[in-house]
Amino acid sequence: MTAVRPTTPETREKIRSVRPLTESRLIPFITQREGEEAAPDNLVIVQHASGPRLYYRDEDRPDRDLRGTLWARCSFNSVDDRKMPTGKPQWRLMHPYRQMVTMQAMRCQVCAERARTPLGFIFLAGPKTLDPEMMPVLTNQPPVCAKHVRAAARLCPHLGNDPMVFLAQSAPLYGVSGVLYGIVENKVQVVARPDEVVRFGDPALSTFLASQLIRRLGSFRVLDLEELLQELGAAAA
Repeated sequence: MTAVRPTTPETREKIRSVRPLTESRLIPFITQREGEEAAPDNLVIVQHASGPRLYYRDEDRPDRDLRGTLWARCSFNSVDDRKMPTGKPQWRLMHPYRQMVTMQAMRCQVCAERARTPLGFIFLAGPKTLDPEMMPVLTNQPPVCAKHVRAAARLCPHLGNDPMVFLAQSAPLYGVSGVLYGIVENKVQVVARPDEVVRFGDPALSTFLASQLIRRLGSFRVLDLEELLQELGAAAA
């Protein structure tokens, strides 16, 4: 197994400097690959005056996001000549760290380049998986750049090649999904797997292990794929 997480600026730079692949070799950056496996928990809960807090015994700075949330570890395969992850794609899985860095930096989930378009940020969702009338509208899917909208719709299993398109002007960070830990019979164990997103600021985050970063879509329009492509074409003309 390769290293469980990047621990050097050089490794993190590899993630930021990814370039798009040709269509024939295109696999979304966030897709987990065979050989990339969850690392041993190696977790401990430390009691503080403010309450319990979850740590890795050998915790390093990349184990937490910019808000201090602890993240599930997963190994990393080597990268190819284009600095994209190698290995057979596990299409229904997102690599926790790559999901987090693309969502945090608003990078394209396919190529990891900047995702902002002249029209705003493009977020895709499976047919009828998000109700635009039910607030807040939350997504665990990082945005997609204009170049890779059609490819993302084709490649992602849950989009069914017919995604709902949310064209958002804002998408603030909202919270995380993952598992809640506690001490059971003197052992650190999972005590809950919440169906709901845990919002930033929730006291439960002190003993929470995150696996997906969630954003709230704000000031958005809902389109179908062809409508979006027509508007992108007009904006580029």
